[in-house]
Amino acid sequence: MRKIIILLLFTIPTLLMAQQSEVLQLNEGWQFSQVADTNQNKENVSWYDAEVPGSVQRDLIRLGVLPDPYYGTNEKLIQWVEDKNWDFRKTFVVTAEQLQYDDAVIFFEGLDTHADVFLNGSRILQTENMFIGHKVSVKNMLREGENKLYIRFYSPIERMMPARESFGYEYPAGNDHRDEKLSVYNRKAPYHFGWDWGIRIVQMGIWKPVSLHLYNSASIEDYYVKQVSIDSELAETEHQVELFSYNEKQIEATLSIEYSVDDNINFIEEQVGLMPGWNNFSIPLKINNPKLWMPVNWGDQNMYDFKVKLIVDNEVIAEKTVRTGLRSIRHIFEEDEHGKSYYFEVNGIPIFAKGSNYIPGEILTTQQDEEYYERFFDNLAGANMNFVRVWGGGIYENEEFYRQADERGILVWQDFIFGCVAYPSDDNFLANVREEAIYNIKRLRNHPSLAYWCGNNEVWEGLNFWGWGKTVPKEIMDGWFKGYDLTFRELLPSLVSEYDGTRDYVHGSPDVANWGRPDLFNTGDVHDWGLWYGELPFEAMADRLPRFASEFGFQSFPEMKTIKTFAEPDQWSLESEVMTVHQKASTGNSLIKKYMDMYYHEPKNFEDFVYIGLVMQGNGMEESVEAMRRGRPYCMGALYWQINDSWPVVSWSSIDYYNNWKAQHYRMRDVFAPLALGIENKDGNLNFYTMSDYLENRSDLILTVQIVDFSDGVKQEFKDIVDAEANSSKIVKTVKISDIVGESEKSHTMIHAYLRDSEGNIISTKDYFFYWPNKLDLPETEIESSVSYKDGEYVVTLSSKKLAKDVFVEIPVLGAQFSDNFIDLLPGEERTIVITSPELKGADKTPVTFRHVRETY
Repeated sequence: MRKIIILLLFTIPTLLMAQQSEVLQLNEGWQFSQVADTNQNKENVSWYDAEVPGSVQRDLIRLGVLPDPYYGTNEKLIQWVEDKNWDFRKTFVVTAEQLQYDDAVIFFEGLDTHADVFLNGSRILQTENMFIGHKVSVKNMLREGENKLYIRFYSPIERMMPARESFGYEYPAGNDHRDEKLSVYNRKAPYHFGWDWGIRIVQMGIWKPVSLHLYNSASIEDYYVKQVSIDSELAETEHQVELFSYNEKQIEATLSIEYSVDDNINFIEEQVGLMPGWNNFSIPLKINNPKLWMPVNWGDQNMYDFKVKLIVDNEVIAEKTVRTGLRSIRHIFEEDEHGKSYYFEVNGIPIFAKGSNYIPGEILTTQQDEEYYERFFDNLAGANMNFVRVWGGGIYENEEFYRQADERGILVWQDFIFGCVAYPSDDNFLANVREEAIYNIKRLRNHPSLAYWCGNNEVWEGLNFWGWGKTVPKEIMDGWFKGYDLTFRELLPSLVSEYDGTRDYVHGSPDVANWGRPDLFNTGDVHDWGLWYGELPFEAMADRLPRFASEFGFQSFPEMKTIKTFAEPDQWSLESEVMTVHQKASTGNSLIKKYMDMYYHEPKNFEDFVYIGLVMQGNGMEESVEAMRRGRPYCMGALYWQINDSWPVVSWSSIDYYNNWKAQHYRMRDVFAPLALGIENKDGNLNFYTMSDYLENRSDLILTVQIVDFSDGVKQEFKDIVDAEANSSKIVKTVKISDIVGESEKSHTMIHAYLRDSEGNIISTKDYFFYWPNKLDLPETEIESSVSYKDGEYVVTLSSKKLAKDVFVEIPVLGAQFSDNFIDLLPGEERTIVITSPELKGADKTPVTFRHVRETY
């Protein structure tokens, strides 16, 4: 029997409830030690205080046993830890009253990775997967007073070496920075083993919280608000409740599903028969005229708080809350006149995916705290992104990651954690993967931001095109292909269907085409590494648009203040030992230099080289992304590689490890603006585009176009009233180039365009140069500046009599935030940049310096 009840909030009676559950946090008081070798006196073993969550390596660095792994060439000095076994121990107290609960369950949210867990002399758990949480009933093992937990973590190298030896062939795990490729056998974060941007720190330890849960009567173990059908008129949901009853016989109970809208509490009740042990219930609930969750810039991120209560004899004996938003998300992958589309619809509306690929932001994973996630999503929002891809070589992210995405309207593409190599597919391995997938699908499925499941990163690509068959016999390759189908075309999609049932899944990314096969760019998503690995020029990207770009990028060094944290001045050169350790891509530095030779004058010194590299990355990637955004609806996504770093390194990131925005991040902010200007040079014309994500047309906009001489300033100006069509990219004005600038003038003339609303507010600005800097006649000029100093904020005012291109404002404070940077300072223009950081003190007058392109040659 089901009853639907709507009552005003103040009419709900308060239920008097006896304590039905209790939680004891078990994160404090841990110690750890290296397991004694057979010839070592165990009395001499050193025990250290451990931080939980954490890892062995993080604690050893914190305690000074290991050196700073980021500095110099210290990476090689910490590798011995991965070959050792490590023990953790803790004592905790349980009272006589607590022993009276019906059950006691220890919840290990994450153990990394191979471990045996003992409690009071009994082994209670064996683990072999970093990504699975484990709940263990321990009531019969608990004692009044002190209880002892002991965990032995086994070296993931030693543990899996027999697997490698018995296989007889080496897996082609090129990003595993050790001769023996063991990462594929371990269900732990692949990036811990190294990557082409990553340091190797193969960690062990308690990487997520530990807690003791005490229950009476029943516990609700899982609550899924399944969104069956959602539109603006009706939300059909299915409330799936998984619970455990400690009663010895069937009892009658009530399940209440409660949610609030405005000032009302709405709930439905259903009478159920509660059987001993596990129970699963599904209760349908319809909500009329729901307030939909919308992506950023489309509307509000409306969130509903749903609560399920289990009631027996008018007493609430268990309850659980889910916070989610109601929306529909579909992946559209359909045949069309061009080939096959690849885009997403949210609430029935196509969305252009603006965003980036995300790697874990710390190699020492547990350093990612709530402050880290808030700062990361500030950076996403600050660059006007609406999409982020959680890449398959990292981890299934912390709950706070998805909560931030929910609240900010950022859609999440979620890879399962497989990347760039074939994997085993024996029954035991797949059983391990099955448990991992179920655990994480159930953990993440209530988040409205979660848009898409993807089986892996580039595994199919590697099998087909990376030459792995040259190193192993045909029967091994055949087994890898068969294993791919078993894992990514059968197991994972079946689990997504069964345990999620609302989101689309793709076997891998890219689905069909990679950069070496541009003839297939009209179908599916693309990892276009024609730029960078293919050594194509930046401007070539506009002529090879994909349907959806899920990876593409270009490297740069971090700025000098970051380099100074790991390298002394005698190491400031491309081929120095320290710089080589901090460049994990085999051809990275030579490619940066090769592109720089294509587009810029040779810099005078290493510091200028670093600066020009930052400018080149930013301007080149802007050109690529703008072409993709102009190309909608044919192209419907630009997720560049990559937004962040896991340590201070030369990489494709747009923000370095210390949260310094590179030029690329400022350029992404501009080109990803909700309403942005774009300029296309085509067939002797300049086409001016409005690129809008807004769901309403914008009318009465004023487009101003200035033709600017580098030395003399504005030579010509024209204005037009234009409209920006909703959720589209359209040409709003075309100008014949020969009508505004002569051929000989292009080397010292630029286009400065901006879009204003009817009230005069500038919406978007775009500078366009006819050539790259090595073909421009950039004038020598001095930047005039003044700085207003106060605690936490410096205000910098800049001007120049002549063009100063890509002006970089520098301050020796890591992570300082700039309102703008890497700007084109036009002749006679005055610009103000605000620098903020809690480390800035007005009395210190920390030096602010400036650099522009013409000064570097």
